[in-house]
Amino acid sequence: MLTTVVGSYPALPKEPSSISEKISNLFGTYDEYKPAIELAVRDQIEAGIDIISDGQVREGMVEIFASAIPGMAVEDKTPKIVGKIMSPYGSIGADDLKFAKKIAEGISKEYGRNSNKKLEDGVKGVKGIITGPSTLVFSSRMEGFYKNKEDAIIDLACALKNEAGYLEEAGAIYIQIDEPFISTGVVDMDTAKNAIEIINKGLSIPVGLHVCGDVTAVFNELLKFDVDVIDCEFAGILKNMQVLEDINLNGKKIGFGCLDTKTDKIEIREEVEELIKKAIDLIGFENLIIDPDCGMRMRSRDAAFAKLKVMTEAAKNL
Repeated sequence: MLTTVVGSYPALPKEPSSISEKISNLFGTYDEYKPAIELAVRDQIEAGIDIISDGQVREGMVEIFASAIPGMAVEDKTPKIVGKIMSPYGSIGADDLKFAKKIAEGISKEYGRNSNKKLEDGVKGVKGIITGPSTLVFSSRMEGFYKNKEDAIIDLACALKNEAGYLEEAGAIYIQIDEPFISTGVVDMDTAKNAIEIINKGLSIPVGLHVCGDVTAVFNELLKFDVDVIDCEFAGILKNMQVLEDINLNGKKIGFGCLDTKTDKIEIREEVEELIKKAIDLIGFENLIIDPDCGMRMRSRDAAFAKLKVMTEAAKNL
Protein backbone atom coordinates (compact mmCIF):
# COMPACT_ATOMS: atom_id res chain seq x y z
CA MET A 1 0.00 0.00 0.00
CA LEU A 2 1.09 3.53 -0.77
CA THR A 3 2.29 5.55 2.22
CA THR A 4 2.42 9.30 2.68
CA VAL A 5 2.42 12.00 5.35
CA VAL A 6 -0.24 14.58 6.03
CA GLY A 7 2.36 17.30 5.82
CA SER A 8 4.13 18.92 8.73
CA TYR A 9 7.17 17.54 10.55
CA PRO A 10 8.89 18.88 13.69
CA ALA A 11 10.31 22.27 12.72
CA LEU A 12 13.98 22.46 13.66
CA PRO A 13 15.49 25.59 12.08
CA LYS A 14 19.28 25.77 12.32
CA GLU A 15 21.21 28.84 13.36
CA PRO A 16 24.26 29.59 11.17
CA SER A 17 27.33 27.80 12.57
CA SER A 18 30.00 27.50 9.87
CA ILE A 19 31.94 30.51 8.63
CA SER A 20 30.21 30.37 5.23
CA GLU A 21 26.81 30.22 6.90
CA LYS A 22 27.63 33.18 9.12
CA ILE A 23 28.80 35.19 6.12
CA SER A 24 25.61 34.29 4.27
CA ASN A 25 23.60 35.33 7.32
CA LEU A 26 25.44 38.64 7.41
CA PHE A 27 24.32 39.34 3.85
CA GLY A 28 20.79 38.13 4.53
CA THR A 29 21.01 35.08 2.26
CA TYR A 30 21.16 32.33 4.90
CA ASP A 31 17.92 30.36 5.23
CA GLU A 32 17.67 28.69 8.64
CA TYR A 33 14.75 26.55 7.44
CA LYS A 34 16.54 24.77 4.61
CA PRO A 35 18.38 22.43 7.02
CA ALA A 36 14.98 21.69 8.62
CA ILE A 37 13.52 20.81 5.22
CA GLU A 38 16.47 18.56 4.47
CA LEU A 39 16.12 16.83 7.83
CA ALA A 40 12.39 16.26 7.29
CA VAL A 41 12.98 14.84 3.80
CA ARG A 42 15.75 12.51 4.96
CA ASP A 43 13.72 11.27 7.92
CA GLN A 44 10.64 10.60 5.81
CA ILE A 45 12.60 8.68 3.19
CA GLU A 46 14.55 6.73 5.79
CA ALA A 47 11.25 5.83 7.45
CA GLY A 48 10.07 4.40 4.13
CA ILE A 49 7.46 7.00 3.08
CA ASP A 50 6.51 6.91 -0.61
CA ILE A 51 5.02 10.38 -1.07
CA ILE A 52 6.82 12.84 1.18
CA SER A 53 6.40 16.53 1.94
CA ASP A 54 8.86 19.37 2.48
CA GLY A 55 7.95 19.15 6.18
CA GLN A 56 6.00 22.42 6.30
CA VAL A 57 8.65 23.75 8.64
CA ARG A 58 7.93 27.47 8.14
CA GLU A 59 5.28 29.23 10.25
CA GLY A 60 1.83 27.77 10.85
CA MET A 61 -0.44 26.38 8.15
CA VAL A 62 -2.62 29.51 8.23
CA GLU A 63 0.05 32.13 8.89
CA ILE A 64 2.31 31.17 5.98
CA PHE A 65 -0.52 31.82 3.52
CA ALA A 66 -2.08 34.79 5.31
CA SER A 67 1.27 36.60 5.38
CA ALA A 68 1.79 36.15 1.62
CA ILE A 69 -1.65 36.71 0.07
CA PRO A 70 -2.60 40.32 -0.77
CA GLY A 71 -5.70 41.25 1.18
CA MET A 72 -4.58 39.18 4.16
CA ALA A 73 -2.10 39.90 6.93
CA VAL A 74 -0.76 38.55 10.19
CA GLU A 75 -0.73 41.15 12.95
CA ASP A 76 0.22 40.32 16.55
CA LYS A 77 0.17 36.65 15.53
CA THR A 78 -3.45 36.98 14.39
CA PRO A 79 -4.33 36.20 10.75
CA LYS A 80 -6.64 38.85 9.30
CA ILE A 81 -8.53 39.63 6.12
CA VAL A 82 -7.95 43.34 5.63
CA GLY A 83 -8.91 43.99 1.99
CA LYS A 84 -9.75 42.50 -1.37
CA ILE A 85 -8.02 39.12 -1.67
CA MET A 86 -5.75 38.87 -4.69
CA SER A 87 -3.29 36.32 -6.06
CA PRO A 88 0.21 36.45 -4.55
CA TYR A 89 3.10 37.68 -6.66
CA GLY A 90 4.70 34.30 -7.26
CA SER A 91 4.45 31.06 -5.34
CA ILE A 92 4.30 30.59 -1.59
CA GLY A 93 5.64 27.04 -1.41
CA ALA A 94 7.20 26.11 -4.76
CA ASP A 95 10.79 26.93 -3.76
CA ASP A 96 10.60 24.70 -0.70
CA LEU A 97 9.05 21.91 -2.75
CA LYS A 98 11.83 22.20 -5.35
CA PHE A 99 14.44 22.05 -2.60
CA ALA A 100 12.76 19.02 -1.00
CA LYS A 101 12.60 17.29 -4.39
CA LYS A 102 16.29 17.99 -5.00
CA ILE A 103 17.23 16.48 -1.63
CA ALA A 104 14.96 13.48 -2.22
CA GLU A 105 16.40 12.81 -5.67
CA GLY A 106 19.89 12.96 -4.18
CA ILE A 107 18.92 10.16 -1.82
CA SER A 108 16.97 8.10 -4.37
CA LYS A 109 16.35 8.78 -8.06
CA GLU A 110 12.93 7.18 -7.62
CA TYR A 111 11.67 10.45 -6.12
CA GLY A 112 12.32 12.23 -9.40
CA ARG A 113 10.32 9.85 -11.56
CA ASN A 114 6.94 11.44 -11.17
CA SER A 115 5.65 11.14 -14.74
CA ASN A 116 3.09 8.57 -13.55
CA LYS A 117 0.10 10.68 -12.54
CA LYS A 118 -1.75 7.96 -10.68
CA LEU A 119 -1.65 7.15 -6.98
CA GLU A 120 -0.64 3.51 -6.99
CA ASP A 121 1.93 1.23 -5.39
CA GLY A 122 5.49 2.05 -6.39
CA VAL A 123 4.89 5.77 -6.98
CA LYS A 124 7.32 8.04 -5.14
CA GLY A 125 7.57 11.79 -5.06
CA VAL A 126 6.90 15.02 -3.17
CA LYS A 127 3.41 16.37 -2.51
CA GLY A 128 2.43 20.01 -2.61
CA ILE A 129 0.30 21.24 0.30
CA ILE A 130 -2.17 24.12 0.37
CA THR A 131 -4.20 25.33 3.33
CA GLY A 132 -7.76 25.42 2.03
CA PRO A 133 -9.73 28.63 1.54
CA SER A 134 -12.52 27.77 3.98
CA THR A 135 -10.00 27.08 6.75
CA LEU A 136 -8.05 30.26 5.95
CA VAL A 137 -11.19 32.38 6.17
CA PHE A 138 -12.59 30.79 9.33
CA SER A 139 -9.17 31.03 10.99
CA SER A 140 -8.86 34.75 10.24
CA ARG A 141 -10.41 37.89 11.65
CA MET A 142 -12.42 39.72 9.00
CA GLU A 143 -11.92 43.48 9.10
CA GLY A 144 -14.37 45.37 6.97
CA PHE A 145 -13.94 44.53 3.29
CA TYR A 146 -16.10 41.40 2.89
CA LYS A 147 -19.73 41.30 4.00
CA ASN A 148 -19.73 37.52 4.21
CA LYS A 149 -17.22 34.70 4.50
CA GLU A 150 -18.44 32.94 1.36
CA ASP A 151 -17.22 35.71 -0.96
CA ALA A 152 -13.84 35.71 0.76
CA ILE A 153 -13.59 31.92 0.37
CA ILE A 154 -14.21 32.09 -3.38
CA ASP A 155 -11.68 34.91 -3.85
CA LEU A 156 -9.16 32.89 -1.86
CA ALA A 157 -9.82 29.84 -4.02
CA CYS A 158 -9.01 31.90 -7.11
CA ALA A 159 -5.76 33.04 -5.50
CA LEU A 160 -4.85 29.51 -4.41
CA LYS A 161 -5.53 28.09 -7.87
CA ASN A 162 -2.34 29.81 -9.03
CA GLU A 163 -0.45 28.30 -6.10
CA ALA A 164 -1.62 24.81 -7.06
CA GLY A 165 -0.35 25.41 -10.58
CA TYR A 166 3.02 26.61 -9.28
CA LEU A 167 3.36 23.48 -7.13
CA GLU A 168 2.58 21.18 -10.04
CA GLU A 169 5.09 23.06 -12.18
CA ALA A 170 7.68 22.68 -9.40
CA GLY A 171 7.37 18.90 -9.58
CA ALA A 172 4.63 17.99 -7.11
CA ILE A 173 3.28 14.50 -7.73
CA TYR A 174 0.12 15.22 -5.75
CA ILE A 175 -1.66 18.26 -4.31
CA GLN A 176 -3.17 18.08 -0.84
CA ILE A 177 -5.66 20.72 0.29
CA ASP A 178 -6.01 20.98 4.08
CA GLU A 179 -9.52 21.86 5.25
CA PRO A 180 -9.84 20.97 8.97
CA PHE A 181 -12.70 23.45 9.42
CA ILE A 182 -15.02 21.47 7.15
CA SER A 183 -15.65 18.92 9.92
CA THR A 184 -16.82 21.59 12.37
CA GLY A 185 -20.21 22.21 10.78
CA VAL A 186 -19.68 25.98 10.40
CA VAL A 187 -18.60 25.88 6.75
CA ASP A 188 -21.14 26.15 3.94
CA MET A 189 -20.53 22.91 2.03
CA ASP A 190 -21.63 24.22 -1.37
CA THR A 191 -19.19 27.10 -1.09
CA ALA A 192 -16.43 24.77 0.10
CA LYS A 193 -17.04 22.38 -2.82
CA ASN A 194 -17.07 25.21 -5.32
CA ALA A 195 -13.82 26.57 -3.89
CA ILE A 196 -12.03 23.21 -4.15
CA GLU A 197 -13.22 22.81 -7.73
CA ILE A 198 -11.79 26.24 -8.59
CA ILE A 199 -8.40 25.29 -7.14
CA ASN A 200 -8.00 21.93 -8.85
CA LYS A 201 -9.48 22.80 -12.24
CA GLY A 202 -6.83 22.32 -14.90
CA LEU A 203 -4.42 20.31 -12.75
CA SER A 204 -3.14 17.08 -14.30
CA ILE A 205 -1.97 15.52 -11.03
CA PRO A 206 -4.18 13.94 -8.32
CA VAL A 207 -5.72 16.16 -5.66
CA GLY A 208 -6.56 15.15 -2.11
CA LEU A 209 -8.67 16.80 0.57
CA HIS A 210 -7.53 16.43 4.18
CA VAL A 211 -10.30 16.93 6.75
CA CYS A 212 -9.43 16.10 10.33
CA GLY A 213 -11.76 15.78 13.29
CA ASP A 214 -15.04 13.88 13.54
CA VAL A 215 -16.24 13.48 9.94
CA THR A 216 -19.23 11.23 10.58
CA ALA A 217 -21.69 14.06 9.90
CA VAL A 218 -20.02 15.35 6.73
CA PHE A 219 -18.40 12.33 5.08
CA ASN A 220 -21.14 11.71 2.52
CA GLU A 221 -20.79 15.33 1.43
CA LEU A 222 -17.02 14.99 1.22
CA LEU A 223 -17.45 12.20 -1.30
CA LYS A 224 -19.12 14.73 -3.62
CA PHE A 225 -16.03 16.96 -3.71
CA ASP A 226 -14.09 16.95 -6.97
CA VAL A 227 -10.95 15.32 -5.55
CA ASP A 228 -9.20 11.97 -5.90
CA VAL A 229 -8.52 11.33 -2.21
CA ILE A 230 -10.42 12.03 1.01
CA ASP A 231 -8.00 11.96 3.94
CA CYS A 232 -9.26 11.65 7.53
CA GLU A 233 -8.26 10.64 11.07
CA PHE A 234 -9.05 7.06 12.04
CA ALA A 235 -6.57 6.34 14.86
CA GLY A 236 -7.34 9.23 17.18
CA ILE A 237 -11.04 9.26 16.27
CA LEU A 238 -12.11 5.64 16.03
CA LYS A 239 -15.78 6.51 15.43
CA ASN A 240 -14.73 7.70 11.96
CA MET A 241 -14.42 4.03 11.00
CA GLN A 242 -18.22 4.07 10.75
CA VAL A 243 -18.07 6.13 7.56
CA LEU A 244 -16.31 3.30 5.71
CA GLU A 245 -19.12 0.83 6.30
CA ASP A 246 -21.24 0.01 3.23
CA ILE A 247 -19.90 3.06 1.40
CA ASN A 248 -19.65 3.77 -2.32
CA LEU A 249 -16.38 5.66 -2.75
CA ASN A 250 -17.25 6.80 -6.27
CA GLY A 251 -13.73 5.99 -7.44
CA LYS A 252 -12.02 7.91 -4.67
CA LYS A 253 -9.23 6.65 -2.43
CA ILE A 254 -9.17 7.11 1.34
CA GLY A 255 -6.19 8.66 3.06
CA PHE A 256 -6.30 6.43 6.11
CA GLY A 257 -4.89 8.14 9.20
CA CYS A 258 -3.60 5.32 11.37
CA LEU A 259 -1.26 7.14 13.79
CA ASP A 260 -2.42 9.32 16.67
CA THR A 261 -0.49 12.55 16.14
CA LYS A 262 -1.73 14.17 19.35
CA THR A 263 0.80 12.27 21.45
CA ASP A 264 4.47 11.27 21.40
CA LYS A 265 3.53 7.74 22.42
CA ILE A 266 4.83 5.29 19.82
CA GLU A 267 2.23 2.89 18.47
CA ILE A 268 2.78 -0.85 18.53
CA ARG A 269 3.08 -2.15 14.96
CA GLU A 270 0.53 -4.91 15.52
CA GLU A 271 -2.05 -2.35 16.66
CA VAL A 272 -1.52 -0.27 13.54
CA GLU A 273 -1.79 -3.39 11.40
CA GLU A 274 -5.05 -4.34 13.07
CA LEU A 275 -6.56 -0.91 12.37
CA ILE A 276 -5.48 -1.02 8.73
CA LYS A 277 -6.88 -4.56 8.39
CA LYS A 278 -10.28 -3.28 9.49
CA ALA A 279 -10.16 -0.69 6.73
CA ILE A 280 -9.05 -3.28 4.18
CA ASP A 281 -12.02 -5.46 5.13
CA LEU A 282 -14.37 -2.52 4.63
CA ILE A 283 -13.12 -0.90 1.41
CA GLY A 284 -10.24 -3.01 0.05
CA PHE A 285 -6.49 -2.38 0.20
CA GLU A 286 -6.51 -0.89 -3.33
CA ASN A 287 -8.60 2.04 -2.06
CA LEU A 288 -6.28 2.96 0.81
CA ILE A 289 -3.36 5.36 1.15
CA ILE A 290 -1.74 4.98 4.56
CA ASP A 291 -0.69 8.06 6.54
CA PRO A 292 -0.75 9.64 10.02
CA ASP A 293 -3.94 11.23 11.35
CA CYS A 294 -2.64 14.79 10.94
CA GLY A 295 0.61 16.69 10.71
CA MET A 296 3.41 15.97 13.18
CA ARG A 297 4.73 19.48 13.82
CA MET A 298 3.97 19.31 17.56
CA ARG A 299 5.73 15.99 18.08
CA SER A 300 9.40 15.51 18.97
CA ARG A 301 11.61 14.48 16.08
CA ASP A 302 12.35 11.12 17.67
CA ALA A 303 8.65 10.39 18.17
CA ALA A 304 7.69 11.56 14.68
CA PHE A 305 10.32 9.38 13.02
CA ALA A 306 9.51 6.34 15.16
CA LYS A 307 5.80 6.68 14.42
CA LEU A 308 6.39 6.89 10.67
CA LYS A 309 8.69 3.86 10.83
CA VAL A 310 6.04 1.80 12.64
CA MET A 311 3.44 2.90 10.08
CA THR A 312 5.48 1.91 7.02
CA GLU A 313 6.45 -1.42 8.57
CA ALA A 314 2.79 -2.14 9.30
CA ALA A 315 1.74 -1.23 5.74
CA LYS A 316 4.45 -3.37 4.18
CA ASN A 317 3.59 -6.31 6.43
CA LEU A 318 0.01 -6.52 5.13
